[in-house]
Amino acid sequence: MTISTDPGAPKHMLDELGFATTRAGEGLRGEASITPAMHVPGARRLRTSILAAWADTLTGLLACQVMAPRVPVTLELDVQSYRPLPSAGPVQGHARIVKAGHSVFVATVEFTSAGAEPLAIANASFMMAPNPGLTLPPSFSVELPVRRERLVKPLAERAGCERRGSGVAVLPRSEDGLNASGTVNGGLIALAAEEAVLSLAPGDSLCSLGLRYLQPARVGPVIATARLRNGLGQVELRDSGNGDRLTGIATARIFHGTRAIRDR
Repeated sequence: MTISTDPGAPKHMLDELGFATTRAGEGLRGEASITPAMHVPGARRLRTSILAAWADTLTGLLACQVMAPRVPVTLELDVQSYRPLPSAGPVQGHARIVKAGHSVFVATVEFTSAGAEPLAIANASFMMAPNPGLTLPPSFSVELPVRRERLVKPLAERAGCERRGSGVAVLPRSEDGLNASGTVNGGLIALAAEEAVLSLAPGDSLCSLGLRYLQPARVGPVIATARLRNGLGQVELRDSGNGDRLTGIATARIFHGTRAIRDR
């Protein structure tokens, strides 16, 4: 889960993105406004990793409804954009359940602009957290209000996610960056993967980002290492403080700008 399901819980850094959710029939609707702090470095475009975080929120809340009182954990998450994402204005996400099975839950999200222009689609799958003692709070609600605190610095800076050379990004573990199971948030892991790829393509943005979460990142820092060939990136994400275990893999594709793409 990206944003805490407990209204009384300490604030999470991704709450500062201003994403609010409401019921929409059997699905959920989410909305937020883009600010410059959400832009890709060197490009006036919304980060694809932020769409991934919002998709994780919407689909995760739907999963909570089905799996309650157990806590769901994300297995896979992908975002596919139709075109370069906007630099300003509201973004709306409409999420619905695709499959609510006994072991795996799947949901999809359609992101649009305020004028209902399609921006991207996202899909996510979940399973119950292995620990049966991990349960949702009694105050759980799928309707999340906008938090008063707003992001005032670039997201990567706020998260402490740094590019460490070509193809490498490092994300520290922070108390306000954890998910409901106390491990590094999946939306922030998406940010680390995005930063690793974009370090190989400065000034570009991602048109797609797909993540496979293999095991929780418990200790950190998470180190994302990317390779890029003909605009297609591969990323390994490792929990460096926990025996350098592989915590996830990602694939990403960049929008081709005027800059020549070099193989790395």
